[in-house]
Amino acid sequence: MSELSWSDSIGHFLREAGSAAPTPGGGSVSALTAALGAAMTSMTVNLSQGEKYAHVYGQITEVIHSMENLSTRCEELMTADIQSFEQYMTALRLPKETDEEKRYRTHSLQTAVIAAIEVPMRLLEVCRDGMQRAYSIVELSNKNVISDLGIGAILFEAAAQSALLTVEINLASLKDLDAKHAYEAKTAALIREIGQIKAQTLLIVRSRITG
Repeated sequence: MSELSWSDSIGHFLREAGSAAPTPGGGSVSALTAALGAAMTSMTVNLSQGEKYAHVYGQITEVIHSMENLSTRCEELMTADIQSFEQYMTALRLPKETDEEKRYRTHSLQTAVIAAIEVPMRLLEVCRDGMQRAYSIVELSNKNVISDLGIGAILFEAAAQSALLTVEINLASLKDLDAKHAYEAKTAALIREIGQIKAQTLLIVRSRITG
């Protein structure tokens, strides 16, 4: 299992992600992408301070703190994604000679599948939260760096779409159909909300660029 954190260099992460090792994979890359979205949002609000922005100081400060927390959550989810994959591989290697062993292995695999679904599901919620925060300050932040806020919104959606694919590939192995349908409904709602907020955010970003 690869041990990665925000303290690793970009080069190290890219080498690990591009190697034959199964982790870090798409789930970890999704978490990093969301964290980059948070970084762009944070940069925008950090450059939207001073006397000119005194009337929105509270909102700006709230978004800064929110992005710091969001980045921490992304790092935790990157670790959780790697751990959930290892949990699945451990279950896959369990013996299956006797009926009891088969039952235990099946149960362990399904438990691991749920864990592998829950991690990107939480990342989808993180992306939704980040997108909402970005939208909340799109009309208030420094016009000179408004494109960076738009890039943050694009990255949040890219991370969400990537997380969705991770959910979908693991849902294919989930035997509980009721749970499967519930996950599908929840992901559809989150992706729809994220896409709508991104579209609204970019509309304002572009109007401020050209206005």
